[in-house]
Amino acid sequence: MLTTAPLLETNLPEFTLHGRGKVRDIYQVGDDLLIIATDRISAFDYVLGSGIPDKGKVLTQLSAFWFERMGDLVPHHVIATDVAKMPAALHRHKDVLKGRAMLCRRTRPVPIECVARGYLSGSGWKEYQQSGRVCGITLPAGLRESDRLPEPIFTPATKAETGHDVNISEDEAATIVGRDLITRLKQLTLEIYRRGCELAESKGIIIADTKFEFGLVGAGDPSRDVVLIDEVLTPDSSRFWPRDQYAPGRGQPSFDKQFVRDYLEEIRWNKQPPVPALPDEVVQKTREKYVEAFRRLSDRDLA
Repeated sequence: MLTTAPLLETNLPEFTLHGRGKVRDIYQVGDDLLIIATDRISAFDYVLGSGIPDKGKVLTQLSAFWFERMGDLVPHHVIATDVAKMPAALHRHKDVLKGRAMLCRRTRPVPIECVARGYLSGSGWKEYQQSGRVCGITLPAGLRESDRLPEPIFTPATKAETGHDVNISEDEAATIVGRDLITRLKQLTLEIYRRGCELAESKGIIIADTKFEFGLVGAGDPSRDVVLIDEVLTPDSSRFWPRDQYAPGRGQPSFDKQFVRDYLEEIRWNKQPPVPALPDEVVQKTREKYVEAFRRLSDRDLA
């Protein structure tokens, strides 16, 4: 039985709230941003009435783990994850911030989701069934759901403020942000994904697909001013499958919120307000999967 209540909302009254997303609360701290991952969980584009204890800690600490390991490929936006190394005015909030907050430098976010797919699943599978293509990329005929692709593909998407992101082609992305920048983002996306998959597979986890976000600093030169931002290779931004249970031709068990989605389908929620709360068993199982993914990948205990 869980004894820790989920953190669903933060309140740092002496700091300006910069934004509140489905999961993260963002505050202005001087010229920088404090990004706090709460335990809110969303499904089918709605934040649910229950949270998952420690989910925000998993997202923050796993992202920090990956940011460290990708630093030689691309700079990232993280200044500090240790509250003791953040401005003194934040120290009084250490009980809330510990393990779930990142102090980050501001960037100009690129308005494109950078998605890498190594397996045919989700919206990519739906699109392939209709057209044999994914984001303008023609794939071999006869692929099954969850099949491994001949090689990973870059499939950008628009960033939606509400609702679903929309898959677009590389050419369409280039018209939005420029050809040089999208070429650089494609290169980084596929290399970060490749490196992440290599480590994850050694720990028994398949990363079927994932999405990254990037920002620009300085003049925005694609060759030197791109910064990796947001979260990296987490169960919220990726499909994590247990390698020992992988069987193409169907959907796969996962390390993310699949228990939540399954429950919502089971109760036949119409995916409209009011949003349901989750039973304790679903909350517990979802938490266990998030924490297990973190421990497997990082070889660390959650702080």
